[in-house]
Amino acid sequence: MRVLDLFCGAGGAAMGYHQAGFEVVGVDIKNQRNFPFEFHKADALGFPLEGFDLIHASPPCQAYSITGNLARAQGNKQSEIDLVEPTRQRLIESGIPYIIENVMGAPLIDPIMLCGSSFGLKVRRHRLFESSFPLTSLSCDHKGQGRPVGVYGSKNDDIPQGGRTARTLEEGQEAMGIDWMPWSNLVLSIPPAYTKFIGEQAKEYLTNHKQYAIL
Repeated sequence: MRVLDLFCGAGGAAMGYHQAGFEVVGVDIKNQRNFPFEFHKADALGFPLEGFDLIHASPPCQAYSITGNLARAQGNKQSEIDLVEPTRQRLIESGIPYIIENVMGAPLIDPIMLCGSSFGLKVRRHRLFESSFPLTSLSCDHKGQGRPVGVYGSKNDDIPQGGRTARTLEEGQEAMGIDWMPWSNLVLSIPPAYTKFIGEQAKEYLTNHKQYAIL
């Protein structure tokens, strides 16, 4: 089965789908030299959707993120970008099963929330996932995880609520379950464990609804 990863970045989501058994094609408007699979530099809202069994989209989240709020306070208009709704409309019109991923606070419809603590990772990184088919969620295990390692901003920074960001790139990569990205990509990514978990559910759904799948 083939999955199209729109707004793919350096491939955190893509790797999870690969681990779940999908063939992955990524699309991003910026060059992504660290993307580990087939890549196309293109506008995600214009790239052809035909020929895929599943579409994953991670539209820009600056309009909802904490860092976006700080940037807007400093007059950065780029932080006002909101592509969730146009992305959703295009995916609905395609008729292809889809996933939309975004940060907490984004206007997703009936999303599930995933956390790194649910997968034994050292990072938390809560993320929302809207889908056109039923998905099972997982509960956080913050107590079992203990003090998390932050992967954002700069390395070895204090966190106001206690704790710190990763001291080194290697520690950040381990916390995320990612071993191929530099720090600049790592801070923007999601752990592959999230989309491996979702991809396994998607494969089961597609197998049971073969009229959607390209076999």
